[in-house]
Amino acid sequence: MQTRRFTTYAWGVLGYNLLVIIWGAFVRATGSGAGCGSHWPLCNGEVLPRAPQIETLIEFSHRVTSGVALLLVFALIPLAWRAFPRGHRVRKMAVISVIFIIIEALLGAALVLLEYVADNASIARAYWMAGHLVNTFLLVAVLTLTAWWGSSQATSRLRSQPASLLWALGGALVGTLILGASGGITALGDTLVYTAGITPEESPVVALLVDLRIFHPLIAFIVGGLIAVAAWVARRHRPSPLVQRLTVIVGALYVAQLIIGAFNVALKAPVAMQMIHLLMSDLIWIGLVLLTVNALVVEETAPQPTAAPSAAPLLAGRGAR
Repeated sequence: MQTRRFTTYAWGVLGYNLLVIIWGAFVRATGSGAGCGSHWPLCNGEVLPRAPQIETLIEFSHRVTSGVALLLVFALIPLAWRAFPRGHRVRKMAVISVIFIIIEALLGAALVLLEYVADNASIARAYWMAGHLVNTFLLVAVLTLTAWWGSSQATSRLRSQPASLLWALGGALVGTLILGASGGITALGDTLVYTAGITPEESPVVALLVDLRIFHPLIAFIVGGLIAVAAWVARRHRPSPLVQRLTVIVGALYVAQLIIGAFNVALKAPVAMQMIHLLMSDLIWIGLVLLTVNALVVEETAPQPTAAPSAAPLLAGRGAR
């Protein structure tokens, strides 16, 4: 019963964090990141902002929801300790989840304190945005594993796996992280151009970001190829019904994402499309993580008893003790 409750809670924590991530995209896309000034954890020097503007409300609400996410992830540790025995992988994943949510909070605080928000058009902000998004992906991956392994008894391991399977899955995962980082940089350029109204002529950094836009769709097609190869290799080495379903789901999500990305460019990155685009990226990442762990599942067969008949009384005696 405790295991089932933990699994339900862990999936809920993952879902809530996805909402917080999407709301963070709304904060950036609307240029509301400076809504609380350069103060953190206070908002404009106050615990509760008085007579706030809309930008302040948006940024403050993101801080509140992020704080709740931090508490929810922290709660995974005592719940995992109650539901699973010592040394269980879910306990380890719960601890790692806390580490990544702390890093996530520190990165968000640094963006505010260093004023890498709103209309800041510095190359350093692009690096921080890329790093922030990669850490977000890693946090989502660990939360996914925490929830999945909480409900699954299957064992996954890297040792004794076919080299082609490891390279294919590893390439798809690393490629998706690179694609996410490039997407963060591209989104920053869209924010500076369409929200902040900074033209390439006014800022060399904005000009650079605009020039780099073409690389994001190119990387997307390359990563799509890597994911297709990973799906094919996974189906070949682990032709289980679950792996086959996951390959179809990830492939369908990726095709839909390419279409959404094309609309995002054509419509000049409206806020709603940016949020949908990021949500699809997270869903693809979750699907790829689940595909990876299930493609690396090792079926364990229970050892058959080999004790001689004369040893039965001795074994029974040990059991009695």
